[in-house]
Amino acid sequence: MSQSHVPNDLSVVRQPIEKAQGLPNEHYVDAAIFEEEKHAVLFASWAGLAVASDVPEIGDAKPIEFLGIPLLLVRDRDGVARVFQNSCRHRGMILVSEPKKIEGAIRCPYHSWCYSTSGKLVSTPHVGGAGHNTHPAIVKDDLGLVEVRSYIWFDTIFVNIDGNAEPFEVVNKSLMARWHEFDQPLYHGGVESAFDLTVTTNWKLAVENYCESYHLPWIHPGLNSYSRLEDHYNIAEAGQYSGQGTLVYRQLKGPDEAVFPDFKYLDDKWNTGAEYVAVYPNVLLGAQRDHCFVIILQPDALSQTTEHVHLYYAAEETSEDMRSRNAHLWKGVFEEDIFVVEGMQKGRHSPLFDGGRFSPAMDGPTHNFHDWVAGKVQVHRAKQAQ
Repeated sequence: MSQSHVPNDLSVVRQPIEKAQGLPNEHYVDAAIFEEEKHAVLFASWAGLAVASDVPEIGDAKPIEFLGIPLLLVRDRDGVARVFQNSCRHRGMILVSEPKKIEGAIRCPYHSWCYSTSGKLVSTPHVGGAGHNTHPAIVKDDLGLVEVRSYIWFDTIFVNIDGNAEPFEVVNKSLMARWHEFDQPLYHGGVESAFDLTVTTNWKLAVENYCESYHLPWIHPGLNSYSRLEDHYNIAEAGQYSGQGTLVYRQLKGPDEAVFPDFKYLDDKWNTGAEYVAVYPNVLLGAQRDHCFVIILQPDALSQTTEHVHLYYAAEETSEDMRSRNAHLWKGVFEEDIFVVEGMQKGRHSPLFDGGRFSPAMDGPTHNFHDWVAGKVQVHRAKQAQ
């Protein structure tokens, strides 16, 4: 990486919000910085990869590419969702190229080495010569699939690619405690409750926009008509997550005044309120009394992001019509943000833009995220300099 592409001083980003500037332009438009952040921020943290509902049944397998790394999500025979590197231990061949059901073993299409759904190497045909399926040099116990460190919370599969992050439940202790009431079954709404949005922007801008409610009156006038800006409050936990909450949440009602069933045992604050937080680095969560959502931001490239949206309910059986209405409603809200994050991405090509300023009253959640990213990059640079 050329040092000329890397600003050496991010201290101004980490100042108190009254004095701080946002991350410099390079963090949105420079390929070298994108590569640096890949390792410093996304690989070194607990990044969102997928949802466990992507592999709902035993034997389900789904290949996923995450920042150039081929990964394989599998529901093993014990019902555990696991993440492996999607490459054979023999010659590195991709094992699974499209979603499928593993009926027996995961078989490499090149030389037919086979692995159990828990990653164990179980078969090596002709490895010792024609008709000889073993060889003293090939120790099966040493050649299982490489498993990626993962943790499932809120049905979201978080992965730590470099393997060095503190345990997920330590890093996210505060949020898990804050939302402990939602540690109950979350039922995915099915096909009509999952959709993708492709956005021409750096992934961080999607996080920044989601964190704050400041933009509601102008970008989401329909939502703001009943859940007004003044009904919202900031949420910010240094080094972990940030977002916003509202004191006014209006349930969706069907033509017959039907509503979704509520989650059980919720505190009274959820009767009329809701919260929306970004779990650093790339997961956006929403919690309401009757449904939740997960958005996983997939950084496809420097200025290309896919938003994978999933909606969840408190009961396994809910009205298909209601689920479709709800998905349509949320898709409309999220689509309203697209021109904003794409506009900010274009604006970051202005050479004299200095990262911008923050409103001390309104932008605390976004500043919290910038401070966290800058801190991760500083730690990475210090290690690289050793």
